[in-house]
Amino acid sequence: MNDYAPWLQANDRYLAAALADLRARLQRAAQSPDAPATPPAPAAAATALMESAPAVRAPNGPKQSWFARVFATQPARASLGSAQVDTIDTPPAIAPVVVEVPDPGAAVAAASPPGGADDGKYTPALAMLADRLGLSPFERDLLLLCIGMELDTRFPALCAQAQHDPSRPYPTFALAFAVLDAPSWDALSPQRPLRYWRLLEIHQPGAQPLIGAALAADERVVNFVKGMNYLDDRLSPLLTALPPASLPPSQQAVADRLLDQLRHVPPGEPLPAVQLLGSDSVSKQAIAQTVAAAFGAQAYRLAAELLPAAVAEQETLLRLWQRESQLLPLALYLDAAEVERGDATATWVRRFLARSSGLVFVDAREPWAGTAAQALSVDVAKPSAVEQRALWQRLLGDAAGTQPQQLASHFDFNLGRIEQIAHGALAAVEGKPAALAQALWQGALAHTRPALDELAQRIEPKAGWDELKLPDSEKALLRQIADQVARRSTVYDDWGFRARMNRGLSISALFTGESGTGKTMAAEVLARELGLSLYRIDLSAVVSKYIGETEKNLRKLFDAAEGGGAILFFDEADALFGKRSEVKDSHDRYANIEVNYLLQRLESFGGLAILATNMKGALDGAFLRRLRFVIHFPFPGAAERRAIWASVFPAQAAVGALDFDRLARLPLTGGSIQGIALNAAFIAAKAGVEIGMPLLLEAVRGEYRKLDKPINEADFRWLESAGGRP
Repeated sequence: MNDYAPWLQANDRYLAAALADLRARLQRAAQSPDAPATPPAPAAAATALMESAPAVRAPNGPKQSWFARVFATQPARASLGSAQVDTIDTPPAIAPVVVEVPDPGAAVAAASPPGGADDGKYTPALAMLADRLGLSPFERDLLLLCIGMELDTRFPALCAQAQHDPSRPYPTFALAFAVLDAPSWDALSPQRPLRYWRLLEIHQPGAQPLIGAALAADERVVNFVKGMNYLDDRLSPLLTALPPASLPPSQQAVADRLLDQLRHVPPGEPLPAVQLLGSDSVSKQAIAQTVAAAFGAQAYRLAAELLPAAVAEQETLLRLWQRESQLLPLALYLDAAEVERGDATATWVRRFLARSSGLVFVDAREPWAGTAAQALSVDVAKPSAVEQRALWQRLLGDAAGTQPQQLASHFDFNLGRIEQIAHGALAAVEGKPAALAQALWQGALAHTRPALDELAQRIEPKAGWDELKLPDSEKALLRQIADQVARRSTVYDDWGFRARMNRGLSISALFTGESGTGKTMAAEVLARELGLSLYRIDLSAVVSKYIGETEKNLRKLFDAAEGGGAILFFDEADALFGKRSEVKDSHDRYANIEVNYLLQRLESFGGLAILATNMKGALDGAFLRRLRFVIHFPFPGAAERRAIWASVFPAQAAVGALDFDRLARLPLTGGSIQGIALNAAFIAAKAGVEIGMPLLLEAVRGEYRKLDKPINEADFRWLESAGGRP
């Protein structure tokens, strides 16, 4: 509220009067030697307890929830973002508090009577607390009796005197029954607000009866009643406030739909949990905070991994959060994106969702089973390519050039990441506009590498088009792949194909051919041409014998690559993309599930995926139908082999006279030729001579033995006559 100072003064007058009334009651009890120290026992205590007033009201009741009060009193604003609903009449957060004990006479004269307001204009904090947490008048006064111990130094002595026991300088249930009006036995129940909401701390050592146990008010509650409203410090280490967010139109539409659905929740009904589905947690957090801000609330993130394992600790955390949601305009963002369904944490998440109150968002990749009736589920995607391009353009200004389109075509970032990269690049090249394009590209690549580096092997692309010795038809297909990757944004977004097609937008290629025919080199050439990172997928780190682990590893891999800037290269792809088999047992069923999952992720993957195999027939036919390109790498002919021999040695190498025509007659692949040249270079380096034909012959013989190829001495006779082996 805006007039906090007058409210605080009125609240202090209210507390002064209420505490003065309690002191007078305690003094009367102390002066009456016949005053009972304990309440008379009910005729049937157990029956009275069971038949007493109902247990604590449901947290989602019409008077209990912040959001229910917002719905009941004023419509949520349609414009989201920075606009917020006016603050409800409540003590603001983190307000200064000066604990003073006013003069009793002056306080009684100036303050409103307990349970009322200051001239009807201001509602005291204690009255708010009692209303929101469902306290009866007796429970409210009992709580104030305990709070008085913190605010008035005279209370300990008065409590001891009123109980006629110097060893009891503290409030008890027995004392409350003796001095307060309308005592109710059910206030002791664990299901009534004082104990359910942890408003009181009960110190009950040994076998001491509950009615005589020392009572103390919770520190958070004391500060709230005095006028200082803040997040409970037992929750603060677990929670992180979500920052203010501005949304692009596509995500704003999601927030508007959620807001409209929440508006139509019937009064008195609990708000459903909102499940935000997808892999981009940053965008989901922005939507959650935007919706919360529309109701004047602040969303806090709680990582599911931080939830306690013990049931008692879980219950305490749950009740503390529910209590905070009654005292502050809060929304909870439960981050369960990395929680696996079979984990123990998943059980706690489901339990929390079943009992949650207020506005709760759940970050999940897929809907949580069993919560569909109590939840709203929406898919959240990153900003569209057009929106990303517009943001790049706005941030870079006149210096943008063609960078916005290129960056939006190759990378898929949320708004925060785009701002981070753009500001970093502009600061790095200040005064050097020519270097901006390179700084932006390297900055974008740097943000995509860390996640993939943990899951795949990065290959530094060094080969260029000149080193790739293939027939013209295969080279033309490779250039077509590069062109499609480079111009995805133009065709998909500018020309409208993305809006008309739900499937088939991925770009994937199959490279088939014998080992050493240039499949890996071709992938390097594409990566170098496009300026993208190349990652070889290590199948030993992906495929697992444990059920479900392979899909989990593949999910992490594809999620990490969705940011763009990378080419995924599946070498020996037949081991992962093999044919589905007839289901004869559970192993066959789960093996087929792995293939089905791969089909789905490969088709939805936004980047370039290359599958390489020398066993095309072993691949599942469904993969072949979904691949946009299939390129066969033939065994090199004599002309290709001569070109490979002529280019295999670096310019710095000491190379003697070589007969490339003769070498080209040897039936070897490019990979074998590369290995022969390297082995010959080491032999020459050790002998201190040039790389000549005799040394190449020695290396060729070794390669033949490695490949179990028969050695025809006629193939080497000319070489021996020209000098023989060393």
